[in-house]
Amino acid sequence: MTIRKLWAGLATAAALGLSACATTGADAPAAQAGGAPLLRTSYGPVVGSREGASGTVNVFRGVRYAASTEGRRFQRAADPQPWSQPLEATRSGSECPQIPSPDVPVFASWANAVGTSEDCLFLNVWTRGLGDGKKRPIMVWLHGGGYVTGSGSSNGYDGSRLAERGDVVVVTLNHRLNALGYSYLAGLTDDPKYADSGNLGSLDIVRALEWVRDHADAIGGDPDNVTIFGESGGAAKVSTLMAMEGARGLFQRAIAQSGSMSLSGFTPRVGTPLAKDLMTTAGASSVEELAAMPIEDFIAAMMKSRSRGAFYRPVVDGRSLTRQPYAPDANPVSADIPLLVGTNNNEMRLQGGLGSPENFALSWEQLPAKLKAFTGDADVDEVITGMRAAHPDYDPSDVFFQVATFRNYRGTALLQAERKSAQSAPVYMYRLDWKTPVEGGRLETPHALDIAFVFDNVARSTSYTGPDTAETQRMADLMADAWIAFARTGNPNTPALPQWPTYDMQTRATMIFDLDPQVVQDPDGEERELLQRLLPEGRGL
Repeated sequence: MTIRKLWAGLATAAALGLSACATTGADAPAAQAGGAPLLRTSYGPVVGSREGASGTVNVFRGVRYAASTEGRRFQRAADPQPWSQPLEATRSGSECPQIPSPDVPVFASWANAVGTSEDCLFLNVWTRGLGDGKKRPIMVWLHGGGYVTGSGSSNGYDGSRLAERGDVVVVTLNHRLNALGYSYLAGLTDDPKYADSGNLGSLDIVRALEWVRDHADAIGGDPDNVTIFGESGGAAKVSTLMAMEGARGLFQRAIAQSGSMSLSGFTPRVGTPLAKDLMTTAGASSVEELAAMPIEDFIAAMMKSRSRGAFYRPVVDGRSLTRQPYAPDANPVSADIPLLVGTNNNEMRLQGGLGSPENFALSWEQLPAKLKAFTGDADVDEVITGMRAAHPDYDPSDVFFQVATFRNYRGTALLQAERKSAQSAPVYMYRLDWKTPVEGGRLETPHALDIAFVFDNVARSTSYTGPDTAETQRMADLMADAWIAFARTGNPNTPALPQWPTYDMQTRATMIFDLDPQVVQDPDGEERELLQRLLPEGRGL
């Protein structure tokens, strides 16, 4: 398997979006409410369950926030039909249609196959209070998988422990993906109902955030204290929402974990030919015909088209997205939004290593050819020479993974922090360094490892973190509490951490999360200066 294929498949797909082929729904009448929690939504009542170590977390899964998109493909989501009898909200709603993901053993603990359907606009809620008047911080998680795959239903995203330890409200959600959520069709038809087709997935998220705002009191939260956070593609979605006028006021803090990739979106000039290629591959003579195609045929065509995989991203359409999120600078729409941003130390040991194990044993002779996929027009020999000078202890595989990590993750996280720090709101930078023992330790600190700690879900993550031990729980304690503190106040400092200063271009203060956390000014500064100088701005999803 090539690096490119692995990136398009494993990296953006299986990373955080496991799905089944069967279709399931969520709108089932509740059998018997009994002592189960009842949530009255704007559309009708739902009955959930009580979970958590103390049984005090009210959980509602598969709560509808918009109507089915079946029959309304490529159009804005509509309001659901109201209901009067309580519906069961104890299982996740269907995931949005997507390219099937390969099984990745390290993610086995997070698997939760619920099926796919165009009726997929559901969210999940965890809260200790219902209509009790308490103003809890609300943390809305945006799932990974690029703009291509994934859902809010992964077991790794279960919010019970986070809601319980921090007395916060946790929300996860599904939204339209791939060509269903990000095909720019406005260049192929004058029909106004398709005018927003290039950003439907992001607009779905906005609609879910509106649901959170409108139901904040009911779920025991504060509509004026909402944090959006996400990892990988979820972090890219966070960055995009920070540039959307329609999302203004729907969140007050933002966290981008290992996913500052979407600092720029597609333009219509790029999006139109990709949409045209999809239509041609599908054998459709019009947008209407593409919209009416059976979903199985649509997915098959998408898998063959030039627009599949990692190519999808939001479109600067002049409507919902009027300028690039972070290019050439941070968007003024979110100038007052504090940002927590960072990466894991060895992100690409997952994507660039797990599916291509030969990359764990490269020679110096093999290294230049391997690096070309990440260095663009840069002088590969200069990159290698500079990295060996900055890290004399590195072997060829170390150089490969760290350059690839910088190119795809750290470089854009730095750009985001730099550009955002020029605004008034504070920016906090972190790096996770704790190494997982799985795969014989060769993954070190790979992509998505942070999720287990942020959600305090190490017991649900043993296939990736290794056994649930005092060590893994300490990492969860450190990171979950910092994330909770940031959600509560806009400042991630906690008593368990050394003083964490804001990020600026002079000091580049960075919290290094490990068993003994520390703040380092400009960590690996020699590497940063080298790669910022030589490499083009990081690639997008």
